[in-house]
Amino acid sequence: MKFMLDTVNLDKIRYYQSVLPLAGVTSNPSIIKKEGKIDFYAHLKAIKEIIGTADLHVQVVGETKDEIEKDAQDIVDHLGKETFIKIPVNDAGLAAIKSLKSKEFKVTATAIYTEFQGYLAIAAGADYLAPYYNRMGNLNIDAADAVAAMVEEIKRSSAPSQILAASFKNVSQVNQACRNGAQAVTASPDIFEQALAMPSIQKAVNDFHNDWRDIFNTEKIYEL
Repeated sequence: MKFMLDTVNLDKIRYYQSVLPLAGVTSNPSIIKKEGKIDFYAHLKAIKEIIGTADLHVQVVGETKDEIEKDAQDIVDHLGKETFIKIPVNDAGLAAIKSLKSKEFKVTATAIYTEFQGYLAIAAGADYLAPYYNRMGNLNIDAADAVAAMVEEIKRSSAPSQILAASFKNVSQVNQACRNGAQAVTASPDIFEQALAMPSIQKAVNDFHNDWRDIFNTEKIYEL
């Protein structure tokens, strides 16, 4: 399982790079907007310095095939050919995915709400598929079932694509995506905070510490 961080906040990325087995960072214009007025490429290069060889996913904003391809070329010119280009799965996006994959670009097919979008992205050669898990649920689409169906199609067709499930509201949704075969997930920092900040976890840590102190009259093992 690959875990990615869905943010461009440098402090959060630094922190979770030290905590998580971080496989990458994902971004889109809405996430970037949260950071205010930034120097786009300088900021993304700073992320690359933090995450090292982990993957960086950057989304295009062009709406036609040509515009998408120009955006993609500009992104890799600045950030390197190893950058994953995020492209929404619509008519123009699929055309661009086919073209860019023929030129050996790395592509993440995004804004996926349906199984059928997933099937098309797999056939077009996308490296990753990013189904919008919570948003699918908000549209009364069974996200878990859709992810499982895309995973099955990848297996059936022996495609190299992987599922990078995205758009989570809570940890339970992440668990569901994993159980249904997603090879990777990207989540905002608050989702990881939810997972690791359970009071029961800290209570267990405190209990172990207190028991140690009662037995050995020291605070730490290295103080023996």
